[in-house]
Amino acid sequence: MEGETAQEPTLFPTTVGEKLRAAREAQGLDLSEIASRTRIPQRHLEAIESGNYAGLPSVTYALGFAKAYARAVGADEVAIGRELRQELGDNPERAAPVPSYEMQDPKRVPPRGLAWAGLIVALLVLAGVALWYGTSLFRGEAPLPPETLPIEANEATPAPAADANATAPAAAPAPASGDQVTLVATDTVWVRVSDATGQRLFEKEMAPGERFDVPRDANGPRLRTGRPDRLQVLVNGSSVAPLGTGERTIEAEVSAAALKARPAEPAVAATASPAANTIANP
Repeated sequence: MEGETAQEPTLFPTTVGEKLRAAREAQGLDLSEIASRTRIPQRHLEAIESGNYAGLPSVTYALGFAKAYARAVGADEVAIGRELRQELGDNPERAAPVPSYEMQDPKRVPPRGLAWAGLIVALLVLAGVALWYGTSLFRGEAPLPPETLPIEANEATPAPAADANATAPAAAPAPASGDQVTLVATDTVWVRVSDATGQRLFEKEMAPGERFDVPRDANGPRLRTGRPDRLQVLVNGSSVAPLGTGERTIEAEVSAAALKARPAEPAVAATASPAANTIANP
């Protein structure tokens, strides 16, 4: 039938799409089952298998989708990602070139002498303003009236009586500050954070050591990742228990209230070495 030739796997898969399709068919899985497992639209999975990466939103999406596909069929996602980068020619998205603009009609450019004159006038105006407000050179100061003259040190001045009806100014309330949730990648890991309405707050493949602060005003933020064991979760700088072991994709709420309910990450107790015990107890 027409179209079957493009779907038949080659004897020796060479591209990332062919390897993923061969792994899927070896397990007897349909493409719809992979889409259900990875939550990736089936049209994007078809584009990966056929090598049509132009149909994907970006190179970053292509890498993330291919790795998720590899995890779903039990393939090596790191090797798949490396081969896909080579297949794409190590050519990520590049910024569009800055358009060049030609100089307008030189007749409209003011003469150089006029420009210098304008600059000198501006400097003179600034100097005059500084002298007017910074000194009394152009303003005569009247002598102080008798009641404002300085009082001799030996003359006691009665302190003004406090008004009994006066009220102390109210202290300004301190701004409220919420708890800060931070995600720290301990290895290369794909992460997506959405709020309760499904709006995407953050999605990318994080590099080792990269951090992301979940917005404090986010409405029920939820985390989705296939390798929770490569992600450290902090609440106000304190670690919480890992969200998973990395055996399967997880989706969990990462609000401060939900994470505080989880047990804290156990601290490693310091143990004395046998040599130290021998010295302490001869």
